[in-house]
Amino acid sequence: MIPTGPDPHPGRPQSGKNITQTAFGRLDMKERNPSEPEAVWKEKDVSSGRTVDAMVAIMRTSGCRWAKAGGCTMCGYREASLPQTTESDLMSQVDRIIERYKGEPFVKFYTSGSFLDTGEIPVSVRERIFDEFSECERILVESRPEFVNEETIGSLPKTATVALGLESSDPEVLRRSVHKGFTPAESKRAGTAVRDAGLSVRTYLLLKPIYLTEGQAIEDSVRSALFADPWSAEISINPLNVQFGTQTERLWKRGEFRAPWIWSLIEVFRRLSGNISARLMSSPSGGGSQRGVHNCGECDRRALDAVEKFSFSQDVRDLDVACACVEKWKDYLRAEKMLGTSADLERGIINDLALRM
Repeated sequence: MIPTGPDPHPGRPQSGKNITQTAFGRLDMKERNPSEPEAVWKEKDVSSGRTVDAMVAIMRTSGCRWAKAGGCTMCGYREASLPQTTESDLMSQVDRIIERYKGEPFVKFYTSGSFLDTGEIPVSVRERIFDEFSECERILVESRPEFVNEETIGSLPKTATVALGLESSDPEVLRRSVHKGFTPAESKRAGTAVRDAGLSVRTYLLLKPIYLTEGQAIEDSVRSALFADPWSAEISINPLNVQFGTQTERLWKRGEFRAPWIWSLIEVFRRLSGNISARLMSSPSGGGSQRGVHNCGECDRRALDAVEKFSFSQDVRDLDVACACVEKWKDYLRAEKMLGTSADLERGIINDLALRM
């Protein structure tokens, strides 16, 4: 675990990363080589219904196309891109990744944006990756829905899983809180097309984008999971992690945003368990820190361990964690609703409001 700062790749586990960071948690741009992957690590995941070893690789690319046009409110992907990256650099990165591969049955390739965007990953690099890892039983890649079409789906091996960042099924939340640049209908089209081609879909949902109260965030994630379930084999609930240089961070620094409670993530799982077909999962980035999903500090590790255990077992009993701060969380939900604010009540907003009256 890297404790110095937030992960530039929300929803992806931090353990084992070799990302170079400064004392303030920022990626050190001066030391980053475009011919080296951003990070490669090993972890556990599920394939064919069983827990297996997985290799995860984050490739340095020229950057997310949407980020260059403004990007999402919570996204720090600019920190993980190098505009000068060439096709030759990407091929060298593949070489380095292959050196780290030890026969894991599940491999995951992430980029700064979309693996299926030829502006980030040229077809030649994509084809080489699929060829080099053709013996794997499962390979996961991420993409925005605009790059998911008949041609790109046809280029994917039958072992592929396409991860789609739906974030929310509410068009206004996507537009105003996330600034995602597409609609829920576009994600539905892409997910359905991948599913109909016989491939697997992992859908990412964002728990508590800015401007939503804790209670609204819980309801939004539950509704969004029900919306995505028909085409999703897996649904990953990603609690928002405050990343450097983002609109979210600006609000957070002013006390106008609090990262979600772990209790809220557990509540989403409890409400969805048994009501959807997709496997539910979460790998919170920055969990237990003020920038990431957290409770009181005393129970954070136990609560996060429960989330991890449930992500593999799907047994709701694994979410049974006790701490006195659950009552504080409930009070927080009630206070937000009463005051009509999504500001961070723990940072003195109640006193501030009282002074203004």
